[in-house]
Amino acid sequence: MRSLKRSGLSPASLLTGIAALAALLAAAPAAHAADTPLRDLAAAKGKVIGTAVTGSKLTGTYGDIAGAQFNSLTPGNAMKWGSVEPTQGTYNWTEADQIVAFAQAHNQQVRGHTLVWHSQNPSWLTNGTWTPAQLGTLLQNHITTEVTRYQGKLAAWDVVNEPFNEDGTYRSTLWYNGLGSDYIAQALTAARAADPSAKLYINDYNVEGVNAKSTALYNLVKSLKDRGVPIDGVGLQAHLVLGQVPSTLQQNIQRFADLGVDVAITELDIRMQLPATDAKLTQQAADYKAVLDACVAVTRCVGVTVWGFTDSDSWIPDVFSGYGAATPYDENYAPKPAYHAIATALGGTSTPPTGACTATYSVTSQWNAGFTGQVRIACSGASLSAWKVSWTYGAGQQITQAWNATCTQSGTAVSCANASYNGTVPNGGSVTFGFNASWSGSNPLPTVTLG
Repeated sequence: MRSLKRSGLSPASLLTGIAALAALLAAAPAAHAADTPLRDLAAAKGKVIGTAVTGSKLTGTYGDIAGAQFNSLTPGNAMKWGSVEPTQGTYNWTEADQIVAFAQAHNQQVRGHTLVWHSQNPSWLTNGTWTPAQLGTLLQNHITTEVTRYQGKLAAWDVVNEPFNEDGTYRSTLWYNGLGSDYIAQALTAARAADPSAKLYINDYNVEGVNAKSTALYNLVKSLKDRGVPIDGVGLQAHLVLGQVPSTLQQNIQRFADLGVDVAITELDIRMQLPATDAKLTQQAADYKAVLDACVAVTRCVGVTVWGFTDSDSWIPDVFSGYGAATPYDENYAPKPAYHAIATALGGTSTPPTGACTATYSVTSQWNAGFTGQVRIACSGASLSAWKVSWTYGAGQQITQAWNATCTQSGTAVSCANASYNGTVPNGGSVTFGFNASWSGSNPLPTVTLG
């Protein structure tokens, strides 16, 4: 449903200089390195475990996790109308193509998102004055152009997104106002003609439990099937609030399945009021497991997609003031209890690390002769009153400046200790220090020791 873009993020914050997955696993909690990837656990259950992604970030640590842990990708923004046709008749497929190519290289499905929506449309479309005939032609041409481009490459499409109000009435949109409710059947029919092999979905939010909105969606799907309109599935977005997983979730999934359509959890995240605490993270893990359990229990629930796997790529803080920490990984790519709960629901034996403090090294920006790095010390089930971090460079890198720590370097060996004001790291807390350094030729990620 929503954008994955976060405001105020500079290119340096995108971790463009992070090294390969092996280096990540050396720095990440050991339990994550040893766990069976989520995608393998899901495949063994006959399910999909997916994530929405930002194409420009599919490199470094972000790309490594996206490729290793998930067997399906959803473009967060790259396939929306405003992205692919910002000017009428002029198309930009760059990011969408990038995501599809990444998925093909990593043996992943792609879920197309989204063809017809009331939001994130180009201004030329929303500000135009169109007759019903013109609108119908625009709808037909857009769907035909985009779906044909990716014919045979996508597993599914969210064809129509968010058609209903909370009370189950149709949302007043460009499409509904101009074409009536039959725009939905027109869109599905056009998509089927453009790619007969792709599964076609209607996707909406606040339809996870049995309520007026989900019942309206149920009645629509039943009507479409009775009319012979192509409809293969429903997407339950599942943008949930901590502790509020609907008690009727599995019942609702089952009633759609009983109509003869597939069901997918398409945009799962579970937001909490910040700051995150151990108790909130434990509840969040239970909530994630409840959603996964409900899907696993219904044969026609094909799988679950999280709406961004890391808190650094989540839409929640920009839209819900004071809320965040909604995804299975924290902003530094460390798996949270929610990650381990997902693994458990998929039949894994993942156990969260307990009583540990860890240090994670990353490169936040890099240029011809230098780079900026940071180290994050985080504690879970333990605490520190002072800390010291050390590593050995493997390619002649030299630290030239440091902040929030006192750093010394002798040859290739680096040692950094806390400043006078940040030695204490409480249970559930973290501190970060940074540095500038020079490099030449290569900049491999070192193994960090916290002592």
